[in-house]
Amino acid sequence: MGRLLAIDYGRKRCGLAVTDVLQIVATALDTVPSAQLITYVKAYVSREPVDEIIVGLPKTLGGEPSESMRYITPAINRLRKELPGMQISFFDERFTSTLAHRAMLDAGVKKSDRRDKGAIDRMAAVIILNGYLESRRI
Repeated sequence: MGRLLAIDYGRKRCGLAVTDVLQIVATALDTVPSAQLITYVKAYVSREPVDEIIVGLPKTLGGEPSESMRYITPAINRLRKELPGMQISFFDERFTSTLAHRAMLDAGVKKSDRRDKGAIDRMAAVIILNGYLESRRI
C-alpha cells in the first residue's frame, strides 16, 4: 500500500499533503512554486510509494468548476503525461483556504505565522486530503 498525495494548486505556489502508507493520517508535506510542482512530485514518487494523487478541484458556490481550472487543467495534464501510470483524481476544495486559516486561528497560531501563505496552502492540502479520506470511508 502506498501513500496518497494531495495538491492544493495555486498560480504561484502549491501546498502538498501526504498520508502515511496505511492511508489513515494526512499531514502537511511542503509548499513548492507552481513552476516546480512536476519536478517535485516526480522526485517524491520516485522515492516514496504513492498510490494516487488528489488535486483540489475549485468550484463555485453553485458547484461548477471555477475560473481557476484554466490554469490548473494544463498543469495537471502535464503531470499526467510525466507520470503515465499514476492515478490522478480531483476532489472538491471549496472553502479549504478559509478552513485552513480558521484552523490556524483555532490552534492559536501567531498572527505573524498565519501570514505565511505557504502554511495556509499546506493546511489546505491537508484539508483536501482529509476530505478525500473521509469520502472513501462513507
